[in-house]
This record gives sequence, C-alpha cells and structure tokens, in this order.
Amino acid sequence: MDFFFQALDMLLHIDVYLRDVVEAYGHLVYLLLFVVVFCETGLVVTPFLPGDSLLFAGGALAGAGMLNYPGVCAVLICAAILGDGVNYSIGAYIGPPVFEKDSRLLKRKHLLRAREFYERHGGKAIILARFIPVIRTFAPFVAGVAGMRRARFTFFNVSGALVWVFSLVTAGNFLGGLPFVKNNFSLIVYGIILVSVLPLLVETCRQMLDRRKTR
Repeated sequence: MDFFFQALDMLLHIDVYLRDVVEAYGHLVYLLLFVVVFCETGLVVTPFLPGDSLLFAGGALAGAGMLNYPGVCAVLICAAILGDGVNYSIGAYIGPPVFEKDSRLLKRKHLLRAREFYERHGGKAIILARFIPVIRTFAPFVAGVAGMRRARFTFFNVSGALVWVFSLVTAGNFLGGLPFVKNNFSLIVYGIILVSVLPLLVETCRQMLDRRKTR
C-alpha cells in the first residue's frame, strides 16, 4: 500500500521528482535518459516505457537551465538510433516464425498491428512510428523480420530519430522557460502523454469498428 501511494505521489508531482533527480545525480541523468529511450526503442519487451513525454521533459529541463540542450539532443538521438538498430537486428535474426504463435514476452497482437502499419506505409513507417507509442517499439523489429535492406532501414532510422528527438526536445526547451509551463509542468507532461497516445487509441477504435462491420 505504501508503494502505491509513493507511485501515485510520483505521478502527481513528476516535475518535482525530475528536478530532484537532476539535482541529486547531475550528469548521470544523461545516462538515465539514454538507457530509457534505448530500451523503449530497442527492446520489444519494454514498449511501456515513456518516450515522447521523456523527450519533452528533458527539453523542458534544458530550457529551465538544469540540463544542456545540445547534450540532451545528442544523447537521445544516439539512444534512438542504436535502439532501433538493435531492434531491427533482433527481428532479422528471429525471422517470420515469430508471427506464427504467441509468446510470453511478445504480444502477437502488437506485432500484427505493427506489421499492418509497416505494410501500409513501407519504409516511411519507421519514421512515422517514432510518434506512436507501442508501434514505435515494434516497427523496427517488424522491419527486420520483413527483411528490409539494412541500408534502407538505416536511412529511415536516422531520419526518424532526428525528427522525433529534435521536435520534442526543442518544443520542451522552448516552452520550459515560460512561467506557465514552469508552474504547470506536470500538466504539460501529462498532456504530451495524452497526445502521443491518441493515434494509438484512434487506430484501436477504427479496428474495433471494422470488426463490427464485418460481423
């Protein structure tokens, strides 16, 4: 029960905790940012980790003078590129059999949804998926399974990482210095989380409607 209340308190005061982490651990925060983004993009078993909100929060802290803006961008871009690269390699190694049966670690419905997204958008899916939670984690894996050429994948991987990181970190950096954002940092972060999840919710609702029509 104590753990629940601590988790709730952390959720409701995310701005305070982020600032406390920066003040307590200094430059080690960059390592934390790298690890979280690398795991979210590079390991298909951790799609629940924060992505968009963490990028925005890192930029906001840079805007508030607590982190270095170029440093945050460099660390997160490296993490995003390496994460997708590892994910792609794992998918290429495992191959198509991964779609044939359920696994304890991989949810087949997420794989199938990412494959549908990939087949609809082609290589651009690697860029577009950066902005969609869960799909972001599975898209490079599916590209590896589908046998996308590594050179082509790398182009979309790097392009997507640059657009994703620069857009969200820059937005956070610009807004982080505004008094309104400083005073309502938690609400802003929650708003980013909501916006980032909306495409997934819309896609889920669309699939549910399609299933009802086919009955």
